[in-house]
Amino acid sequence: MTETTIETITDAGAFAALAPEWDGLVRAMPRPSPFLLHPWLLAWWHEHGDRTGLRVHVARRDGRLEAALPLYMRRRGGLRVLRFIGGDASALADLLVADGTPPAVGEQLVARATRDGGDFADLFGLPAHSRLAAAARTGLTLVPRVEAPVVDLDPGWAEVYRERTSAKRRSLHRRRRRQLAGLGALSIEVAGTLGELEPALEAAFVLHEARWRDRPEASGFATPAGRSFHRAALRALAPLGVARILLVRVDGRPVACNYYFVLCERMYFHELAFDPEFARFSPGQVATLDALESAAAEGVRRVEFLGGAERYKLELADRFEPLYQGLGLAGTRRGRAGASARVAAVGLRRRLKRTRLRRVYYDHLAPARRAIRRLRS
Repeated sequence: MTETTIETITDAGAFAALAPEWDGLVRAMPRPSPFLLHPWLLAWWHEHGDRTGLRVHVARRDGRLEAALPLYMRRRGGLRVLRFIGGDASALADLLVADGTPPAVGEQLVARATRDGGDFADLFGLPAHSRLAAAARTGLTLVPRVEAPVVDLDPGWAEVYRERTSAKRRSLHRRRRRQLAGLGALSIEVAGTLGELEPALEAAFVLHEARWRDRPEASGFATPAGRSFHRAALRALAPLGVARILLVRVDGRPVACNYYFVLCERMYFHELAFDPEFARFSPGQVATLDALESAAAEGVRRVEFLGGAERYKLELADRFEPLYQGLGLAGTRRGRAGASARVAAVGLRRRLKRTRLRRVYYDHLAPARRAIRRLRS
């Protein structure tokens, strides 16, 4: 019987060489994540990684890639912390396992990661029934982070929309669309090819900057490094045909966008933005509804809204399937203390977000952030 071999890849070139086999593991996930596709991970590493931190643990049998754990190591507060490649953008990140692979293989990869010189792991984006958590047994604490609403489109978009929204709400949506059309020629464009996607992404950057100016956000759209990564990732993903950017235009001017992915008959929300100048006409709502209709027409059967429980998601969602932060896999005594402290800190942050401090943080501190931005410019 051929034995499984375990290898730790620390070189970006060796990681790049895994491309032909990698995405098959992603598509075998219970909730396949576009944020684990090889082009996305490699683009992220080229932009945000370094020469020493890569830690991609892989298992092979008969030369075939049967499992992988895409991690990197970075120092934080004097500790060596393991994270998913992709950082906090790694929604639905998990241990990748080919169909039919014995659970022991995942356990071997987790054991290798734990012994690989890190102090502890801080892993954002894990699903509830995480294969990594199962392989780690009691070595990983899962802390709820985002609600991640989902909606099933099996009945068809028209029926789902009719069931989930009242006649009054649908009338409001039609009125908002007429109001936008009253400002000028209203057009809806869905970019899917690289030639369409690249200019659409630049328009999305402009809308995102207008929407989130002076407010905290974690997408990376607002930083030069983040934009560089998103441009590279879009180019790398284009051959897979998974990226879409829907633009709402008025007289040719972009007023809203919805950047999403289509993978394995699922739609994954990535970024939604709109021009605040048009906010009273709800262009973001128009973009969302049209993106859902377009995705359904492509054969999408399930929508992963990801992120929090915003009103526009709750209006349509069937249920929550939350994402978690996994803390643990401590390899040292200092790591166990660090993981425990991190669990406490994340719990405190979640409690604070439920209080009025959240509104202060997002809204009332905006003047201070504007003043700081002017000083830096």
